[in-house]
Amino acid sequence: MRERVTALLAFLGVLWIVWALHQIFPAGIGLYGVIPRNSEGLRGIITAPFLHLSLDHLIANSIPLLILGALILLRGVKELVYVILVTGLISGIGIWLFGAPGTMHFGASGLVFGFISFLLFRAIFDRTLSSVLITVIVALLYGSTLLASFLPAAGVSWSGHLWGFIGGIIAARWRHPRRAYHRYA
Repeated sequence: MRERVTALLAFLGVLWIVWALHQIFPAGIGLYGVIPRNSEGLRGIITAPFLHLSLDHLIANSIPLLILGALILLRGVKELVYVILVTGLISGIGIWLFGAPGTMHFGASGLVFGFISFLLFRAIFDRTLSSVLITVIVALLYGSTLLASFLPAAGVSWSGHLWGFIGGIIAARWRHPRRAYHRYA
């Protein structure tokens, strides 16, 4: 249990440390957002989830990452790391390919939406009662957030939300392939 708590708090701690460093050295920490279809923006696929330019933005991502991350951690640290990597990459690549031109996308909201969809769709693929119960909890906690967050709004990367959500579905599918069905005649 200690390992799981440490992993989640370490991940969140990195987000907060990066934010603090960015406040001290705004142009000098080497993190960049995703700039769609721009070669300079490719490095943002990896770094953008760690970059938050305001405290409100960081808090808005940290709280759901803590709650949803804890639910993912019920299955272990490997599950959390896997979901972070898959949803982070798919979100970043999706933004780079399909985001609005001339914009820069940053923040961990793609991961938040990846966590949400991973937890919502995992039950379809692993077919366990615990996953179904978690799906219900996540649907109740974040259902209205999902509906509102895919609508375009100024200053909000709805494409990051969308591609993070898609990344979570893909992560659930890859992590928990459907069990084979046996046909009985």
